[in-house]
Amino acid sequence: MNQQFYQSIFDKQQQTEDVPPNNVITDWALQLVRLLYPEISKQFFSTPLQFEAAFQQLESSLVTILESTKECQHCDNRTKSKTFFQQLPEIYRLLNADVTAITEGDPAAKSEFEVIRTYPGFFAICFYRIAHALLLLDIPLLPRILTEYAHSQTGIDIHPGARIGEHLYIDHGTGTVIGETCEIGNHVKLYQGVTLGALSVDKTMAFTKRHPTVEDYVIIYSGATILGGDTIIGHHSIIGGNVWLTKSVAPYSAVYHKAEVEITERKLIHE
Repeated sequence: MNQQFYQSIFDKQQQTEDVPPNNVITDWALQLVRLLYPEISKQFFSTPLQFEAAFQQLESSLVTILESTKECQHCDNRTKSKTFFQQLPEIYRLLNADVTAITEGDPAAKSEFEVIRTYPGFFAICFYRIAHALLLLDIPLLPRILTEYAHSQTGIDIHPGARIGEHLYIDHGTGTVIGETCEIGNHVKLYQGVTLGALSVDKTMAFTKRHPTVEDYVIIYSGATILGGDTIIGHHSIIGGNVWLTKSVAPYSAVYHKAEVEITERKLIHE
C-alpha cells in the first residue's frame, strides 16, 4: 500500500467527530434498564437511598457522555440529563404497560418475570423508549446508537423517531422494522417480520412523513408489509400474514393475503 492511502486514512481520522465509544453509551442504557428491572440485574440494594444514589450516578454519567460528544459540547447538558431523569417515571409506566401487553397477549408467557428476563420484544421496546425520550430532548446520535444496539441484539429495528403509544406487543419480533415517521397507537400487536416502511426512498423526503400510521387495537401478523406516509390502518383492524399494503384501510377491516396452495398425493414406487 502506498503512502497516499495512509495519508487519506490519517486525514479522515483527524476530521472524525468526538463521540464516546458505542459500548460506553449502550452500557449506560443497560445499567438504566437493570435499575428499572431488578429481574435482569445482579445488584442488590439495602435501602431506597442506595437506589436513588445509583440513579443520580447514571444522571451524572449521561452528562459526561454528552459533554464528550462534539455535537453536544455547546448544549446545556446538565439540564437535558436532569430533564430526562425527571421523565423516567413516565418511561417506566409505559414500559410496565408494555410488559402487561406481552404477558396478557402471549399464551406462552408464564409471568411478567419471564417477559422481562427473556423476551426480545421487550428488550427492543426498552431501548426504543429510552432513545425516543433522548431524541425529543434534541440529543444527537445517542438515540440511534441505542436502537441499533437493540436491533443487533434482537433483530427488531425500531427507529427512535417513531411515535408509539401504550401497550405495545411485539411477539417473536425477528425482522420487524418500524420506520422513523411511523405512528403507532395504543394496544397494537406486531408479529415477526412486519415492515412499517416507506413507499419509496428518496433523500428529498427526509423531512416528510414517509411511514404508515397504525391506529389503536390493530393486529399485524407475520410477514406483512405496510408502506407509505399516507397509509392509515384503521383502529381494530387485522392485517393478515404476508399482506402487502400501500393504501389505507377503514377501521374494523380484515385484510388477508390469498395464496393458492396445491397439495398432491405422492405415489410410492415399489422397487
